[in-house]
Amino acid sequence: MPVDLPSILLFLGRLLLGGAFVLAGLRNIQNAEFLTQLMAARGVPQARLALWTGIVLQIVAGLVVIAGLWTAMAAAVLLLFLIVATPMLHNFWDHRGPDRASRINGFVGNVALSGGFLTLIAQSV
Repeated sequence: MPVDLPSILLFLGRLLLGGAFVLAGLRNIQNAEFLTQLMAARGVPQARLALWTGIVLQIVAGLVVIAGLWTAMAAAVLLLFLIVATPMLHNFWDHRGPDRASRINGFVGNVALSGGFLTLIAQSV
């Protein structure tokens, strides 16, 4: 592996992007019961299966991004995950007050992560 500055920066970027999803997936395991109920209340069919599929995607694709293997494919999977999960879990338009602000922050954060994945995909192809 080359040790030039662009390679180091690219690795650090992959570590931060992929690592965020590995940690989120592990955190979601701890909150699985709450998240399953939340998803079911929002009309997600097979909420438990959908949640565990998302958790596995987060952890596996996050690790693949970190490793730099099939980077464009893993980044695309996580981008699609964000496209599905963001309006489901950060639906700020349905809330008011501090809860709304928190959901807006989550929404904007996921939009920024999406930009990071688009950049990673562009760099990888």
